[in-house]
Amino acid sequence: MSYLEIKNLQKKYTANGPLIVNNMNLSIEKGEFIVFLGPSGCGKTTTIRMISGLEEITGGDITIDGESIVNKLPRERGVSMIFQSYAVWPHMTVFDNIAYPLKLQKLPKDEIKQRVEKAAQATEIQGLLKRYPAQMSGGQRQRVAVSRAIVVEPKLFLMDEPLSNLDAKLRVTMRTELKRIHTQQGSTSIFVTHDQSEAMSMADRIVVMYKGKIEQIGTPMEVYQDSATRFVAEFIGTPPTNFFDASIVKEGKELYAKGEGFCYKVPASLHQSLADYVGKEVDMGIRPEYIDIAPQKKEGEGYLCDAEIDFIEPQGSHSILITGIGTNQNVKIHTVEYMDMKPGTKVSCYVKNEMVMFFDRETTKRIK
Repeated sequence: MSYLEIKNLQKKYTANGPLIVNNMNLSIEKGEFIVFLGPSGCGKTTTIRMISGLEEITGGDITIDGESIVNKLPRERGVSMIFQSYAVWPHMTVFDNIAYPLKLQKLPKDEIKQRVEKAAQATEIQGLLKRYPAQMSGGQRQRVAVSRAIVVEPKLFLMDEPLSNLDAKLRVTMRTELKRIHTQQGSTSIFVTHDQSEAMSMADRIVVMYKGKIEQIGTPMEVYQDSATRFVAEFIGTPPTNFFDASIVKEGKELYAKGEGFCYKVPASLHQSLADYVGKEVDMGIRPEYIDIAPQKKEGEGYLCDAEIDFIEPQGSHSILITGIGTNQNVKIHTVEYMDMKPGTKVSCYVKNEMVMFFDRETTKRIK
């Protein structure tokens, strides 16, 4: 049995209202760092609020270490939560902010002092314990919130977009620190974000959510390289996956994905899975880094089409080339080889290493 089990979890706010969380099932092992990733309104924050006890569940069950927690008060669940706003009390010193939940437990003063100092050391704010929040930066106040959460030594550590109020540079620093603290404490953590960079850099596994349902669960590389649905392929990745309207056509022993402005020979490895789609429309997805270009026409394995470069977006370490292919007038190509290519250059485009994805139009699921 997994450490945290979510079974057929449901949430609706009115009897006849929509399911905000729709029959969610998830198993989390002890010590994992799980990230809930998805757009606003997909149910990720509602889910962790149900785990913490701040929201009542409509249906299903949540267990920690084999014991149901749905009928327990929030303080009885062994769960700590960090919110989007720091929620530190301005009239209390850093020490008193961190110590507050321990004082509610009526622990001895010596134990409180020892645990506060240990938590402050873990977040590297041990020299700030006598300060008030107004005397601190946003990053330091966030560390106070983290300290207050870990000082109670929770079974489960919940974080609801805790870095969203920080500037871009500090966000990168703090996500490294949060992962370090997680590893150091040996805690089990769930981190909520709509920022895919945070999810990819921090997670052991990512739970991609959309409209109250789980679209895919996997490691960062699994959800990126082996996206289970069109939504996952579209949501994860910067720039996002390029999509093309394609028809599967059989010519002799070969299959082709054809659309306006392109014709791609389907790899032999996908013939069997696409056999039932001959004569049908599918969505073809290619990530920007898997479209390669050649200044001279280069038909052959992986050939997709000829195109003309419209715009260049220099990124320092690489460039994004923008072109139009058929009805898709915003195809993006990631390149390090042709970073100085000029707009108006005519090129041949082809797919690297058969890295192409096909999705069923009705179910939106990946065709494998």
